[in-house]
Amino acid sequence: MPKSVQNIAVQAKVYVSGQHRRVPFAVESDWSCQTFFQNLRTRCQFNQTGALTVKWLDDEDDPCTISSQLELDEAIRYIHVNKLNYIKLHVFNGSPEIPGQRPPGETKAMYRKNARRLAKFKRLFKSKRNERPSIEPPSNGYQNDMYSSQKFGNNTNINSSTNSNNSSSNQQFSSGQFGLAHFELVKVIGRGSYAKVLLCRLKSSKQLYAMKVIKKETISDEEDVDWVNTEKKVFEQATNHPFLVGMHSCFQTVSRLFFVIEYVNGGDLMFHMQRQRKLPEDHARFYSAEIILALDFLHSRYIVYRDLKLDNVLLDSQGHIKLTDYGMCKEGMHGENALTSTFCGTPNYIAPEILRGSPYGFSVDWWALGVLMYEMMAGKSPFDINDAHAATAENSEELLFQVILERPIRMPRSLSIPASKVLKRFLDKDPDTRLGCSGLNDIQSDSFFRTLDWGKLSKKQVIPPFRPTISDEMGLDNFDTQFTTEVPRLTPDDPEAIAKINQADFEDFNFNNPLLLTAGQSV
Repeated sequence: MPKSVQNIAVQAKVYVSGQHRRVPFAVESDWSCQTFFQNLRTRCQFNQTGALTVKWLDDEDDPCTISSQLELDEAIRYIHVNKLNYIKLHVFNGSPEIPGQRPPGETKAMYRKNARRLAKFKRLFKSKRNERPSIEPPSNGYQNDMYSSQKFGNNTNINSSTNSNNSSSNQQFSSGQFGLAHFELVKVIGRGSYAKVLLCRLKSSKQLYAMKVIKKETISDEEDVDWVNTEKKVFEQATNHPFLVGMHSCFQTVSRLFFVIEYVNGGDLMFHMQRQRKLPEDHARFYSAEIILALDFLHSRYIVYRDLKLDNVLLDSQGHIKLTDYGMCKEGMHGENALTSTFCGTPNYIAPEILRGSPYGFSVDWWALGVLMYEMMAGKSPFDINDAHAATAENSEELLFQVILERPIRMPRSLSIPASKVLKRFLDKDPDTRLGCSGLNDIQSDSFFRTLDWGKLSKKQVIPPFRPTISDEMGLDNFDTQFTTEVPRLTPDDPEAIAKINQADFEDFNFNNPLLLTAGQSV
């Protein structure tokens, strides 16, 4: 620990077992991890010999586990470096029954938006991974949660929905806006930890859309509202970009938020990789190039994506890609705010600079692209932990992060020389020299991409190498029957939960996107 922070006590706010009960606590900077745990047990009145789980929250309320001396020192250093007045600790009496699960008393509701990121980490090495036998990258518990979100008006003209699937409390707070009554719910096409995704049809035009439905009760604080607004803004900016999913409209009822977005019916790359195991290099080159144009667009608007993975790369009916799910995006990445330090992402795609706790920018998206390209061309993750050491490791997640930080990446002999070189350049552990961090021209001039006509590519004038199988208008061939066999309806509202919702939080949520509306779609 740096001398400048030694022997300086750090004040702490300790939340015990997920309850609102707080106990006063001070952490001495020279404490050992064992001393830290002993004092916490005493202060929280826990058994001194029992298991203990401790998590601290950074300045964006992301939970970070403290289980070693290194992690304790990093938490204290973070508080001092950022000149924070105190550290927030969540202490749980016990440990997860299975590594990767939540400890007793922990729920995602006790954190802000990034709780869903924690949930991804928790599901990382559970059974869902085994449901995708043809490709090896660790999965985040595939839920087909493909689509996303915006804010709401204090306008209390309440019009009852005419959809028979909805309870009486599903009334829309809108005037001249789209609402639930304007759509027919057709199928369930995805479900996540906090949202349901439906295939819907706009009654006036018969146009199909995806509708992401979020219960307001899951948006528990101001920062959750900020996250919803960020995702909404990114959807708005993505509208009409050829390789990004855009938004048609968003509206709300007293209990729910609704995002109506483009319906992309060709399935995601993970769905197709399950069936093909790995892709020819020309296929990977085509998909990667369209992804590069999408990322470059976001970066030009000072947005870092932070969640590139096979699951979030969709194929349209012609075989072109579209990125979706902007829940981990961060806006305003320029000037004094050009770098951020939030620990987030899907584990297998997290860049080394995030794991090191260093400030980072757009570099993390280019690292993730390198991981995704490796998966496409090699049919497995570049971070192979399926060895004897991994089998006996208590925490596979920690081992994965160690491999990302320390182990050299081996290129399969089956890859061409240009493919191996471009992967090495994207998977450079130093962001200062990583491919992409010097601009789009650097990528386009690489030998792997040099043969592409980027002008035609940007206009979707290059014929895709693969066209998804779509048997009818809805194109449900590429969606998991686990979802599509469900009845497309909304569950009844809980009046007690609705009474606790601060409707003012969603004051400006309703929105019609004029760029995706036609004359026949007006309200």
